[in-house]
Order: sequence, then C-alpha cells, then structure tokens
Amino acid sequence: MKRGPATLNDVFRRRSASASEEPAVTSSASSETPQPKGYTPKKGQPTPKRSEAEKGLRRPLNAPQTRREAYRQYRERRSRESQRAAQRSGARKGEEQTFRPQDLGPVRAYARDFVDSRRSVSEFFLYFSLAIILLLFVPMPELQLGVTYIVWPAMMVSIVAEGIYVSNRIKRDVRRYFPDEETRGVGFYAAMRQLQIRKLRLPKPRVRVGESIIPANR
Repeated sequence: MKRGPATLNDVFRRRSASASEEPAVTSSASSETPQPKGYTPKKGQPTPKRSEAEKGLRRPLNAPQTRREAYRQYRERRSRESQRAAQRSGARKGEEQTFRPQDLGPVRAYARDFVDSRRSVSEFFLYFSLAIILLLFVPMPELQLGVTYIVWPAMMVSIVAEGIYVSNRIKRDVRRYFPDEETRGVGFYAAMRQLQIRKLRLPKPRVRVGESIIPANR
C-alpha cells in the first residue's frame, strides 16, 4: 500500500522527536566524564558541578608522603628556626657575622651609629601612641578633642620632620665619607631605625647618646 505525501504535521512531529532525544544523549555523556576546573561546556550541555570539577584537584601541597620525608621537613624547619635565633642573639651582641645582609657594610654602620648617638622624639613613638589611645578613653570631650586635633598631629609632624632630617643628613654624610660605597636606601634605613625603641634595636647600639661619630676611614 503506497503512502501519500508527508504532511506538515508529520514533518514537525519527526523534528520534535529528534530534538528531544539529543539532550538526553549529551547530558549522559557529560555526566560520565568529569571536566577539569575552568572547563566551559558546549552549547546544549549542562555545566558540571564545581565539586565534581575539582574532585581530582583537592590534595595538600608539599605534604609528606612518608614518615622519613616528614621527619626531614621537621629537621629543616628546626634548622631554620635555630639559624634565626642565633642571628638575633648575635645581632644583640654586636657580632657582625650574624648581621642581616641589609645591616652589613661601613655605610649602614655609620647610619646606625649616627641614629644611636642622639635622642629623638621618634624613638618614643610607641609610648606616645599608647598614651594617646588611653587618653581617648577618658570621658572628657575637651581632652579628647585636644588629643585628636592637637597632640596626635603634632607628634606625627615631629616624627616626619625628624625622619626627613635624618635621611637627608645621612645621605649627605655618606656621600662625603664613603664616596666609593653603595649608598642606596641608607636614608630610609636610618629613618626606620630611629622609629625603634633604643633597647630593641638590632643590631645592638654600640655608641652612647651624645658620643661623637667618626667614620672608620677618617
């Protein structure tokens, strides 16, 4: 029996049936194979869950695989800690072989001696800051306003002015006394040392307050 020509209804029915079958195939294929992180699925495929995409990537970094490796890492950490402790102890005693690289050289030694030979407002910065914070808790509005708008700005201006003066003075002196030495960053180095409490400075100060500073090559 011969079939008549296909009608529009038959054509649309076959197209809708084929379209409904395609997503099922693609979705099953995408669910079977997990994709790597950052993978962008093709059009018509569902985006994989983040937990599935990162399942193979979740592993600790540098984690020891054996007891021997864990013990080796432990010994290396202890060795580094011992070296740092010895370096701090030697810096307190003035042992130059334990200094940090940025503390070595006659230029840095002169900068430290210059800062350590004078008193400054900057070395009391931490004490002043603590006192100001405590004064702000006093229930007196006039006192709080005075501390906020007078004392604190005056202290900051003094510290900045001292830092600029010391930095420029050190740069001028080292260009005069050490023309052949590297002087880069020595001004900032001196200004930062000046901000530290004298007893906590490392390397330990080797000159007294008020003592005259004469470079070793003079």
